[in-house]
Order: sequence, then structure tokens, then C-alpha cells
Amino acid sequence: MRLALWITIGIDEAGRGPFAGPLVVSACFLPKNIRLPGLNDSKKLSLKQRERLFKIIKKRTTYGIGIATEREVEKGMINAMNLACKRALRDIKIKPDLLLIDGRDKLKLPYKYKSIIRGDQKERCIMAASIMAKVTRDRIMEKMHEIYPLYGFREHKGYGTAKHIANIRKHGICAIHRKNFIH
Repeated sequence: MRLALWITIGIDEAGRGPFAGPLVVSACFLPKNIRLPGLNDSKKLSLKQRERLFKIIKKRTTYGIGIATEREVEKGMINAMNLACKRALRDIKIKPDLLLIDGRDKLKLPYKYKSIIRGDQKERCIMAASIMAKVTRDRIMEKMHEIYPLYGFREHKGYGTAKHIANIRKHGICAIHRKNFIH
């Protein structure tokens, strides 16, 4: 007798709205038997909690990361989401039966999927994906701060804070700014 395994992969993104930096998507396969105490939507966790869970998820699950560059984001968010999702799915190297995707986007993906509004608050695999995407993107923006220290990316991660806007006015934009996000 063969035991069938239904593979559901959660997908979430980080970096949809910032003025700078990439869009990062994570695809995460989280088997039901894996316990992750404190698992929640990445936005509801402290930096310390996210980092702790990131390490555990990295060790105990199978996940993939896909990145859409700033230039790809400038060509349209749906296009960037499609690219980053496909890259994350290629990286995870598991063929899913179903994808659970946070949000309501209509994507063009090679697998059956279900969009779930606030899925990062409802589905464990999406919660795990949200943490992997957020921590990965935050780490990228930490590195960008070292390259472009005038903009304060370490603090705001590219989002449109008052300080970030003031730095753009003072110094102009840099290579990782999304030109069509800044008016």
C-alpha cells in the first residue's frame, strides 16, 4: 500500500510597497507534524521573534526564495509577483499539489493555487513563508545600507518614512530606488 502525500506550499511576499529594494517571495512546505511555537504573521512578531523562527523554519522545513529586482517591480507588481513566485517555486524543488497564496492577486503560475486574503494570519505554511520572506528582505536591505548609507535603509528597509523621504530630497535617488514609486 502506498501512502499518498498531499503537498501544500504557502507563499507570501515582503516588499510590495517600499520606495526601494527588491520584492522577496518565499514558498514554504510546512508538514503538519512540525511544531513552531509562536508562529504568526511576520508583521505581528518582533524582530527577535522573527529571527528565532527564521532559524527554526530554515532547519525544519523546506522553503524557497524568489526575488524580483527593483527594475522588475517598476514594470508592474503582478509581473514582479509572477517572476518572484516562479523563482521561489524553482528554488524549493518540490512539486506541490496546491499553493496557498497570501492576498488576492491573480497570478500565472504552473500549479493550482488558492489566494487567501489575510492568509498570513490563517495558514501556518503562509505564516512561515511570511517570516522567511520578511527576514530575507530585511537582511538584503541591511546590506544595501552598507552600500548606500546616506538613505538609512537599516532603519526603514526602503519604506516611505519621513526620514527616507527627507534623504531622497537631500541626496536624490540611488540605484535601488523604484523610480515610479517616488513622485
